[in-house]
Amino acid sequence: MHQPHESPGAGPAPSVNGGPEPVADPHPGIAPNTHPGSVASPLGETAAPAYTARTRVLVVDDDPTVAEVVSGYLDRAGYLVDRVADGPAALARAAAHRPDLVVLDLMLPGMDGLEVCRRLRGQGPVPVIMLTARGDEDDRILGLEVGADDYVTKPFSPRELVLRVESVLRRTRPVAAARPLSAAGLTIDPSARRATKNGIELALTLREFDLLAFFLRHPGRAYAREDLMREVWGWDFGDLSTVTVHVRRLRGKVEDDPARPRLIQTVWGVGYRFDDTEAAARSADAGQTHPAPEEEARS
Repeated sequence: MHQPHESPGAGPAPSVNGGPEPVADPHPGIAPNTHPGSVASPLGETAAPAYTARTRVLVVDDDPTVAEVVSGYLDRAGYLVDRVADGPAALARAAAHRPDLVVLDLMLPGMDGLEVCRRLRGQGPVPVIMLTARGDEDDRILGLEVGADDYVTKPFSPRELVLRVESVLRRTRPVAAARPLSAAGLTIDPSARRATKNGIELALTLREFDLLAFFLRHPGRAYAREDLMREVWGWDFGDLSTVTVHVRRLRGKVEDDPARPRLIQTVWGVGYRFDDTEAAARSADAGQTHPAPEEEARS
């Protein structure tokens, strides 16, 4: 198999925020002019792995070229990589050797990535980065709704994917000496990455936990979706529907009535604000609390 290769005189690999025009490539799932090696950040720095070589990443893709190149990049970045080509094999491998993160293609034979993601979540919490075809917005949103923590659209740069893997894994690290946060019957322990509502543990994805922690740290302040994407996701660009979907999913887990949210409120023309119970009750009694409209949820 021929792996894409970057000659000494070649320019940098194209990135999601623009760059050199890619050359023709017979493997449309991978951006051309890239090769396994040290992973460079968009600023040109060498990115150190978020974890050690003991960190296990499961790559699930039925395209052997995509799977091989992605696995090569992750291996060179210091990860222990398992590779399978379909959903049943992914579930069996995850049950035998629990991965620290899964890179999961949406389009798989027999069992699609959405169902694989649901079943992986049933086995226990594990971060998932989903690979989707460019332009399939509904599929990306569905992936986020079933619990994917991030997604990368094809064609993509393998170096970008490794950086996304590192970003997601970095957020799963225990936070040393971080104090628990509590408000409105909600408590989160950042060190243990554990969240409860009225003493009952909440089943939150990685991003849902980070979003709730951010809200609890900044009660009463309205944030635009762009602000939340930058502060919670660490992205300066991206699909803002990612934030909307996660807010909707988080409301479904922390609100008594997600259709009439009292805690995570929509601030019209701005974004979202977290209020404690008393403030939320006063706002609701004054007729100021409204559910997010469907058109906003899909924007």
